[in-house]
Amino acid sequence: MNKKAGLPAVFLVVLIDLMGFGIVLPLLPYYASRFQASALEIGLLYSVYSFSQLVFSPLWGAWSDRVGRRPIMLLSTFGSTVSYLVFAFSHTLPLLFFSRVFAGVMGGNIAAAQAYVADVTEPADRAKGMGVIGAAFGIGFAIGPAISSFLLMPGVQKVLIDSAPGALRGFLTQNPFSIPGIMASVMSLISFLLVLWRLPESASLMRSDDVSRIKKVSVFSGRFWRSIFSKDSGCLGLLYACLLLVTIGHSSLYSSFPLFCKKILSLGAERVGIQFLIMGLIAIFIQGGLIKPLVRVFGERRLLITGNILMALGLFLIPLANSELTLSLYLSVLAVGGSLNGPTLTSLISKEAGRERVGRAMGNSQGIAALGRVIGPAWGGWLFGLRPQAPFFITGGLLCAAIWIAFSSKLNKIP
Repeated sequence: MNKKAGLPAVFLVVLIDLMGFGIVLPLLPYYASRFQASALEIGLLYSVYSFSQLVFSPLWGAWSDRVGRRPIMLLSTFGSTVSYLVFAFSHTLPLLFFSRVFAGVMGGNIAAAQAYVADVTEPADRAKGMGVIGAAFGIGFAIGPAISSFLLMPGVQKVLIDSAPGALRGFLTQNPFSIPGIMASVMSLISFLLVLWRLPESASLMRSDDVSRIKKVSVFSGRFWRSIFSKDSGCLGLLYACLLLVTIGHSSLYSSFPLFCKKILSLGAERVGIQFLIMGLIAIFIQGGLIKPLVRVFGERRLLITGNILMALGLFLIPLANSELTLSLYLSVLAVGGSLNGPTLTSLISKEAGRERVGRAMGNSQGIAALGRVIGPAWGGWLFGLRPQAPFFITGGLLCAAIWIAFSSKLNKIP
């Protein structure tokens, strides 16, 4: 059996799943506003998804070791299909919250997919194999908001509503956000069918002595925090702090950015989807091909410094935007920064950890990033409720601490 035969299917499963996530991402503030949700509640809509993932992803990963990757991915993709249907037909704010919590619980697809890649690749090819997951993230995050924007166009909405069955037509007319939700559910159903028909089980190929596999440790365990603050961690503590700040800064945009676009620039959900598309395309361009030659010329640390500066600058500039064009320009500055500091931080963490600790270091970094995605959206929504410009200025100030960390002389010793 060809061990890598399942990799194309894994790529497609994760890509389609992330497209579904990208479809609903720019819609949440507009959808929740129909139920008079506050800015903080809108931020929490994003955070509860990440929190549910944070709790359940390690469990999905552990269960996939016992029962196999394929059953977990089947359950996860089918659960996502149901969660997006609940999202599409939510008629109260609590039901909308439930749909996001359930989607997060069913978000074990990525953990199982990463484990699948680890099963079927040799250590020397592991980074390249994990790049499959990273590429699916970038492409899905770019295409999903574009699909959402297309489905919210008045002409497209009219055609889809007119072609719907009579019983459904009235509901779709009253709730235009149902159509993207249904599309996201269809995407997850396609992922489910791909796993069912095209993905062979990899459990028989697992290597228990493979020390290079990422070791997942829950952020709710004492072991996790002891490893973060251990005396022999070197510069890892600084790098983890930088990762947390960067992740909070990026994920705070999920809630605050659409709210800013709606209130200050009067942009609809379809226009916000285009802005997220721009971010995704920049990430694909830089992380998909440009980052390797840039690292070769400038090195990871200089790119980390540059990325943090650009990200902070973009956050400071966004509230000054007075048109959709200037907003796109300022957001692009932030997106370039985020595309530079993400992969360089991961590289620096792996180098500082060394071969014998790289698995745990990567697992810890995933936990830190997940924690940032829990804090960031609620933080952004709460600050927006105080003042629309506050999330960007204050979070930009937080990123100044990340800039200071990148300049720290302690990082000089990392090769």
